[in-house]
Amino acid sequence: MFAAQYIGNKSFNVVEGHAIAPQAGEVRLDVGYVGICGTDMHIYHGVMDQRVSIPQTIGHEISGVVAQIGEGVEGFTVGEKVVVRPLDWCGECPTCEAGLTHICQNLKFMGIDTPGAFQSSWTVKARTLHKLPGGVDLKQGALVEPLSVACHDVSRSRLKAGEKAVILGGGPIGQLVAAVAKSVGAEVLVSEPNDSRRAFADELGVKSVNPMDTDLAAYVDEWTGTKGADVVFEVSGVLPAIQAMTQIAGRRGRIVMVAIHSTQPPIDLFQFFWKELELLGARVYEAKDFDWAIELIASGQIDLKPFISSISPLSDIGSAFANMDGNPQGMKALVECNAEQ
Repeated sequence: MFAAQYIGNKSFNVVEGHAIAPQAGEVRLDVGYVGICGTDMHIYHGVMDQRVSIPQTIGHEISGVVAQIGEGVEGFTVGEKVVVRPLDWCGECPTCEAGLTHICQNLKFMGIDTPGAFQSSWTVKARTLHKLPGGVDLKQGALVEPLSVACHDVSRSRLKAGEKAVILGGGPIGQLVAAVAKSVGAEVLVSEPNDSRRAFADELGVKSVNPMDTDLAAYVDEWTGTKGADVVFEVSGVLPAIQAMTQIAGRRGRIVMVAIHSTQPPIDLFQFFWKELELLGARVYEAKDFDWAIELIASGQIDLKPFISSISPLSDIGSAFANMDGNPQGMKALVECNAEQ
């Protein structure tokens, strides 16, 4: 088997290794495809070197095929297509005991805190696996993880059919949030300055607007008949979106914080009082979000094929990352790790 190791300074080494036999409660996978996500790009840029143990195999948006099953594992058979929910929770803290394992107080994120999926064979705990239906191929399966992020965001928002939702930021996660919001029957608007990303939103069948040349607050006011947005998803992580989110939210509107802000941004708290707003955090996903994401794909409600910008072999992972670096037109780049579909 082969594994790509991040070695720092925007560099990877592809090295030959040995498949790890699964222990009790584990499953070994032949890895199919792994997506490059925003967190992987942060690692690539070196901003997470203090967290990642270099050299490290990273990657967590993964599909694969069950190759070997450890003792005590039930419900899986060799040859089944699966995806991995890449969270390793302790099961013992008060948060886990409350059933909120995705925000475990001792949570480890697979592919960041522990070795990840950019390898041809990966051994993981069986509790992290979700089966793929027959009609969902491994390429689509590699996007179940980011789609599950969007499902969790929409679930947290309590968005309903007929409500109006604004997504601030039209990157990959913002577009997936738009797709999930559309699937529940909401009217959706994506605010995004990049032309190609607005065009992508248009292809999804949702409205888009350029906040750089249009007064977003006035636009939303007219679009909603002065009511304001029922739900605002802040996905961009930039200060203008923080300033806009409280302006465009309507009375008793819900704001979902999807973006990760590394510095503390100023927020207009007066608007929370004046309009009785809610601010909701949304971190990764729960098991039910993976199940929902898989159902959305399997039922044809969401087509993930347009999201796949490129597919590269594991041997060329460095070029795959370089081509996505600073490429606003790209949505999701996949790395093929040699499992058969």
